Amino acid sequence: MFIATLGGIFRFKDLPEEYGPYVQFKATIEKREINDNDEIAILDITGTDSHHVLFLDSYDNLDEIKEELKDADAKINHTTLKIIGGHL
Repeated sequence: MFIATLGGIFRFKDLPEEYGPYVQFKATIEKREINDNDEIAILDITGTDSHHVLFLDSYDNLDEIKEELKDADAKINHTTLKIIGGHL
């Protein structure tokens, strides 16, 4: 199992360019249009060069995020969980 740590929380308009392809991919999967003010959490998956994207307005609670990461064979670290919880 991989550990997911917070890479950052950004508004789409302020998103660093390196995360763009990951966000676009996730938006395509979710059939979602991205707005400039959408709040997006980027999780770094330790031991890989991969990132996991969370559109924060898509979640009602932290358990939904934990379940999504479980499906990706990842577990979110405690500090990241607390920070994201403050944004939900």
